[in-house]
Amino acid sequence: MIQDIQGGLVVSCQALAHEPLHSSSIMAKMAIAAQEGGAKGIRANTKADILAIRQEVTLPIIGIVKRDYADSSVFITATKREVDELLDSGCEMIALDATHRFRPHGETLRDLVKYIRARNENVQIMADISSKQEAMDAEALGCECVSTTLYGYTQESASHKLYEDDFAFLKTLQSSLKIPVIAEGNVSTPERYHRALELGAHAVVVGGAITRPQQITANFVNHRK
Repeated sequence: MIQDIQGGLVVSCQALAHEPLHSSSIMAKMAIAAQEGGAKGIRANTKADILAIRQEVTLPIIGIVKRDYADSSVFITATKREVDELLDSGCEMIALDATHRFRPHGETLRDLVKYIRARNENVQIMADISSKQEAMDAEALGCECVSTTLYGYTQESASHKLYEDDFAFLKTLQSSLKIPVIAEGNVSTPERYHRALELGAHAVVVGGAITRPQQITANFVNHRK
């Protein structure tokens, strides 16, 4: 999958239970639209959505399962339970929270990587990180790529945006890692998408700016010149 998405756009087709488009069939239609528009891959949440999307498009899929746990702030593919669901879905890549935060049940990132390798060595692993050190640790564990998904979304990185200072964080990761770096998080315009690729991002993931119409509508309503 790493080769398939290189130099292109991955569209995140997700709608949580409280959102108006929450439905596996709707997410499958979103994926069709993304494929017709030229996307090279899909990022999808839950086994049910992935299976529905697989019936409609030929694009490779990055799978996640978002689930809240009382004892941890980690919610993207947090435990072996979520990993099992994704392995059963047939997605080509599994993305999981690779931050240094405490995981549910005391499991570790190392535990999950080893578990995935033992169950299916052909499934690639994307590490969603929020810092340079987390990215380097994920590379050392053998993850195929890192994504900036959680940069700006953890307590330590909350004041930052990926696109700030001409994608300074993206540049830092690229100069520190040997594995591909995927740009994700607030890449909300075509200009930012193309700039991230110009700076060497292996691929770019865009979600809400394409697949969350309530967010897109609010951006129009609230925009001020």
